[in-house]
Amino acid sequence: QWMPELRRYAPGIPVLLVGTKLDLREDRAYLADHAADSIITTEQGEELRRQIGAVAYIECSSKTQRNIKAVFDTAIKAVLQPQRHKEVARKEIR
Repeated sequence: QWMPELRRYAPGIPVLLVGTKLDLREDRAYLADHAADSIITTEQGEELRRQIGAVAYIECSSKTQRNIKAVFDTAIKAVLQPQRHKEVARKEIR
């Protein structure tokens, strides 16, 4: 929804798509209370990344700290190495 505005007012700025609350995918209580279609899969996140032209898609969890550092590292690399920002792949540290 906001990508056209971002592209208009900040052209050339790399965009990083971050999927948050990764820990909830494995939370049985959460899954029991929420419809399966409300949970974004990695594949859906990657597809959205391609659609909006983001340099990377990273899933993270602030609760478990999983991939938090990778989010910031990827954002920094995208800004400091703009010629390579299209090469930045999806990062998911396991």
